[in-house]
This record gives sequence, structure tokens and C-alpha cells, in this order.
Amino acid sequence: MRGAARLTGAPVLRAVDVIGAKRDGAEIDAAELAWLVTGFLDGSVTEGQMGAFLMAGVLRGFSRAEARALTDVLVASGEQLDLSSLTGPTVDKHSTGGVSDATTLLVAPLLATAGAKLVKLSGRGLGHTGGTLDKLESIPGFRTGLDPEEMLRIAEEVGCVVAAQTQRLVPADKALYALRDVTGTVASAALIASSVMSKKLAAGAGTIVLDVKTGGGAFMKEAAAAEELAELCVAIGREAGRRCAAIVSAMDQPLGRAVGNALEVAEAVELLSAAPQGRLAEVVLELATLALVEARAGGEQAAVAGGGERDAAAAGGGRAAAAAGELRRAWTSGAALETLARMIVAQGGDGSVCERPRDVLPTAPVIRDVLAEEAGSVAAVPALPVGELAAVLGAGRSRQADEIDPAVGIELRVEVGDLVEAGAVLAVVHARDESVAQHACERLGQLVALGGDGIAPATVLRRMGGG
Repeated sequence: MRGAARLTGAPVLRAVDVIGAKRDGAEIDAAELAWLVTGFLDGSVTEGQMGAFLMAGVLRGFSRAEARALTDVLVASGEQLDLSSLTGPTVDKHSTGGVSDATTLLVAPLLATAGAKLVKLSGRGLGHTGGTLDKLESIPGFRTGLDPEEMLRIAEEVGCVVAAQTQRLVPADKALYALRDVTGTVASAALIASSVMSKKLAAGAGTIVLDVKTGGGAFMKEAAAAEELAELCVAIGREAGRRCAAIVSAMDQPLGRAVGNALEVAEAVELLSAAPQGRLAEVVLELATLALVEARAGGEQAAVAGGGERDAAAAGGGRAAAAAGELRRAWTSGAALETLARMIVAQGGDGSVCERPRDVLPTAPVIRDVLAEEAGSVAAVPALPVGELAAVLGAGRSRQADEIDPAVGIELRVEVGDLVEAGAVLAVVHARDESVAQHACERLGQLVALGGDGIAPATVLRRMGGG
């Protein structure tokens, strides 16, 4: 009990009592969390009080029940997208971010080609690289500001749509995140999971697949913390009645070879124009396979209930192998690229970008090579400094109001484990002027370190769900 402040029916709560209870390690129930967040939104709970509560939770920890309850509160704070009119399984994906992460541009058309309906509500990047919307808006004419009716129409006709998140979706999360950002309370698995999953649940898809990054270029630097976050997100999704799966992937080096908005679109198109290869393709196929297996799941639970755990596991593995084969065929046949072109045209963009990406996309006026001064094996291509350098070129923003230059960025020609000769091209800098290009070339020459053992590190570190 917390005296008269404990919510047992309709007694009036006091924020100071809820804060004190969390400070002392108590678990806050769903009704109290709802009261606290609602009060923060209407001003009856001050920023100072909410900040104190968040800090108490970060220091003492939030339980899984609290994370799930907070997720429900955030979802209930705004509108929810109704996807029930769509035919076929509905799918959504989320990545916790990183450098050269253009997975949505490939996962969306792959799943759509396989018969799923993917409705992806994305945001703009804040930091070293642009977000998914920034990448897509580098395509001439591409529109991301779609109303729900248009989103659903495109999703039904094409199979996938990527649009800007409406301000009416989980507004409480936006308000809480702004406060967490200035009070040093971002680093909490429960708060991150509730933020991520509230948006995914409100977006309405029956299946949710997550890519949780770990390493120097990720928010979660340690693999154990990334696994904890992934497990919590999957648990919240499943407890909410959604099919949910996740991978934990490495972000010590950029995922793809391109870092910059138009450059990442070009890389995605060029990848879909040939057989899948490379680290980006590996993660894309993992995510798409997980999503497709989960979306089509059905009989495995009955097998487990009947005591057939081994048979169910074998069936899950068989479904995963079949789904992976189907997705590879959609990739290599060119069908997924055709679907991407249809989505681009449906959203007002120039579909010929899927035929001539380097001609259609904006290009930087200054392009310079970075050459290896000696031979050796690539030991490091550190993701975060490379991403920060791309931001210096103009590919990212430090404030939401900043303008992004879609043409600039970095194209890497090597990754960890590659053997290079003296004079080989390590990277290509795309810049707006000579002075910035020169600085970026010099910096990249320092960042791409040689002297490794020639062994490529693993990219996908753990899988959760999907057979």
C-alpha cells in the first residue's frame, strides 16, 4: 500500500507518491502508469515529476509487466491504423538504427512479392544519417505524406507502402521521448521497448519483425543488452496478440556499402538487380524470412499442444527453409525489383530509378577516391565515425529542422576481413565542394584500419522466432 495515494478505485493519486514508490523499487501498476502519463500530457503532472519518475525507473529498473502496461498506455494515447481491409497477412518491420541500414527498401518489396501486405510508418533521421523517409525522398517525386485511405489502397494494390508516421499515432510516446532525451533517461530496455512496440502495435500489422543492432554504431553497445531488448520487444508483441520475431545483428561496421540517402537507394536497387550477396542482403533475407514464416504460422502451436515439440520444431525449420528459398527466387528473378518500382510509382516517384538509379537520383558535384597507402587486411571500418563523417558531408541532421543533402555521402569499397593491395580504392567520397571532400578523404584514410586477420565477423548474431 502507498497510503491514500494507492489506486484502488477512484482515489486521487499524487505524483510524488508514485515517484517515491518507484524510487523504493516498487512495481507500478497499469492504472497508475495510465494516470501518470495522462497527467503528463494534460499538464497536471509536471515535466520535473515525470523526469524524476523516469530516472527512478532507470535506476531501479522496470519489470516486464510495467513495460507492457506502459506500451498499452502509449498505444491508447492516439489513433490506431486499421489494416483489416487488406487481403493477405499484414507485416511490419523495425530496426533500432545504425549506419547504412536500408533494409526497409529491400524487405518491403520482397515480402510484398511473396503475398504479404507491408504498411511501414517511418520517421526522419536525426543524427549521422537520414531515416527511411529521407532515403526515399531522394527519389524525384516520391511522396511520403499519405492519408490512411491512400496508404491502404497502395498496400492492397502493390503489397507495400512506406509513409510518414502521423502525429496522431501514439502522441504520448513523442512527448515522453523528448523528455527522456533531455533528462538522461533514454537508456532503459523497458522504456525503449515500450516506445518501439507502441508504434508497431498502433500501426496495426498482425506480424512484427525486429532488427536490434549491437556494437559501436548501435545504441546498444553490448550484445547482452541488445538481446534483452529484443526478447522484451518480442514478448510485448506476443502478449498483445501479434506474431513477433527478431534478430540481433552486428553494427560495428556499416551494414551496407553506401552511407548517404540517394547512395543507399542506388545500392538497394543494384542489390535487387543481381543475386543477393553481402552483409546487407544477409540481414534483409533473415528479416524477410522471419516475417514470412511468422505471418504464415498456424499449425505449429497445435503440434506443441499435442506433445509434438520435436515435430513442431522440424516443421518450423522446414517452413523457414521454404520461405527463404521463395524469397531468394523473388530476388533473383527481378520480381522484387519490379514490386519496388510499382511502389515508387504509386507514391509519385520516378519508377525508372529501378532501371537507371545513377542517372535518376541526385549526384554530388565532387567525387573523390580514397586509396590504400599499403597492402593488408581490413581490420576495422568503424560504423559510428563513418556515419558521423557522412553527416559532416550533409547526409544527416543534428536538429529536426535541418535540411539534408540527398546526394552526398560515402561509398565503401571494402569491409572487415577484405584483403587490399596498395593503391586500391577503399572508399569514394561524394561531396558538395572540394574542401569538404578533401577533409572526408583524409579522415576515411585514418578510419579504415588495416592489419586484421582476414576473417569476416558474423553479421546476424541471434534469431528469435520464425522457425
